[in-house]
Amino acid sequence: MSDKLFTVGKIVNTHGIRGELKIVPQTDFPDERFAKGSSLVFFDPQKQTRLPVTVESAREHKKMFMVKFKGFDNINEVEKYKGWLLKVEEKYLSELPDDEYYYHEIIGCTVYTDEGEKLGTISEILSPGANDVWVVERESGKPVLLPYIDDVVLEVDVQEKRVKVSLMEGLLD
Repeated sequence: MSDKLFTVGKIVNTHGIRGELKIVPQTDFPDERFAKGSSLVFFDPQKQTRLPVTVESAREHKKMFMVKFKGFDNINEVEKYKGWLLKVEEKYLSELPDDEYYYHEIIGCTVYTDEGEKLGTISEILSPGANDVWVVERESGKPVLLPYIDDVVLEVDVQEKRVKVSLMEGLLD
């Protein structure tokens, strides 16, 4: 198993008595990640324990996924995994088209304005609706919320961990 793991969901509860788990997805590709036969890893954030698992079946229900994993057939076998994360190994990440990025590539990037002024570092990505919003932590306090749209995000260099933006009126208020 490779060392690099990327979070794709959080196990929040059990569902029924046949070993299904309720998963809050934390991926842009839930249909791919929770597809039958998909290889994932149960990850305990407290003890850093890892357990490779394979998806047996999954279905979406109220913005969550009910997932059954091979080898887990009743509630008693899965209950102990509540609160754990679901992760995917780096080798299972899909190639993305140009101008699309994985969260882990964007978080940690330093943001600069089109005038060269350092704005801060991206700490989080929110998905409230039509487009993502990048949360930029500033040294001077209040974070800036940048909508991921062409008018604002001008360049992204994931190798250099650098983002160039144009600040629309009102973004710094």
